[in-house]
Amino acid sequence: MDAPLRRVVTATECPACEASVVVDDAVLPNEIVECGDCRSELEVVTTEPVLLALAPTIEEDWGE
Repeated sequence: MDAPLRRVVTATECPACEASVVVDDAVLPNEIVECGDCRSELEVVTTEPVLLALAPTIEEDWGE
């Protein structure tokens, strides 16, 4: 009988409010996650170890 698959999660710190942010093991670099406490959008900078930074704001595109 096969053992059930387990999801691995990693906890890291929100750079905005220092709360613990839990991310799935399948997270990819440049992926956007949200802090559960302050609702900041965070970008995954690296995955080994998981490092988060404030996501850049999207600037308006003037049709270039």
